[in-house]
Formats: sequence, C-alpha cells, structure tokens
Amino acid sequence: MAPAFLVIGWIIALLVFATLAAFLLGLISYLVGIYNSLVTLKNNIDRSFSNIDVVLKQRHDELPKLIETCKGYMKFEQETLEKVIQARNSYGSATTPGEKAQADNMITGALRSLFAVAEKYPDLKADTNFMQLQGRITDLENKIASMRGGYNQDVNDYNIRIAQVPANFVAGFMRLTPHALFEVAATDREDVQVKFT
Repeated sequence: MAPAFLVIGWIIALLVFATLAAFLLGLISYLVGIYNSLVTLKNNIDRSFSNIDVVLKQRHDELPKLIETCKGYMKFEQETLEKVIQARNSYGSATTPGEKAQADNMITGALRSLFAVAEKYPDLKADTNFMQLQGRITDLENKIASMRGGYNQDVNDYNIRIAQVPANFVAGFMRLTPHALFEVAATDREDVQVKFT
C-alpha cells in the first residue's frame, strides 16, 4: 500500500511542479513580450524624430541662401532677417527633441514673417532664386508638418502603453517616461485676423 501512495504523491508533486513551471514560463514570456513591445514603441519615436530632424536640417541648410537672396532687396527689413538668423542659430545649438521642436517653431514663425514682408517687394517676389527657395522651403515645411503627425502618433501609442497595466510595471523597471508631443507654436494658435478694406 505504501508504494502506491508514494507513487500517487510523486505524480501529484510532478503535476504541481509542471503546472508551476508552465505558469512561470508563461509569465516570463508575457513579460518579455511587453518588454519587446515597449522597446519597439520607443524606437519608433526615435525613428520618427530622426526623420523629422533630417528634413529640419535640409530646411536649415536652405536658410542662408534665402537670407542672402533677400538681403539685396530688403535693405530696410534687417529685423526680419535677424529673426530668421537667430532662429536658425537656435536650431543649430538644439540637442534634445524638445529643444529642436522649439527651434523649429521659431524658424517657422520667422519664415512666415519673412514671406509676409517679402510681399511688399515685387522685385524680390519676381526673383527666380527667391521663388525657387520659397517653393523648396514651403515643400519642406509641408513635409515637416506631415511627419509631425506620424511622430505624435508614435508618441501617443508609447505614452498610452507605458501607462497601461501591467505594461506600466515593466516600463517602470525600464525607467521609461512619457514623451512630449510635437506641438504647434503659440503664435500658430492665434486666430487669423481677416480685414476687408
């Protein structure tokens, strides 16, 4: 009788051990899956911002040509040109995505001012070089705006995921923190003034 009871005890112990091992293996696999998904989401943000940064750099490289073209025509608009130069310099010294986003907003605002002032100079508006540069910069601005949407979607997905249970425990272990969205400049939030003369 004792051997049968001993065999049943061993079978029960093996079943408990196998169940526990399967549970632990499943839990570890689940946590590894969460970890890998968080790494993917974080890398998607880095990739999206890198794509934006490439286009920001292209626009950055076009600005000196635009400024030189405008200097000859806009002799009395030095303040406007200085704003573009300062905004370009702030981008050059920016290192973090947040600083680059702020510099991007400064450049966008400075370019809007420059293009608005350029309307007062028909010879400048007719200059082939200016028209090409304005078209190129406008094209780059449109690409940047489009890429911001993709970046913000990646950031949103990441921020939601690191806040959800149980991913938030793994995110805490990985020391992951929320990322900021790419936001429009405060000047772009103002209502457009429409005046009829």
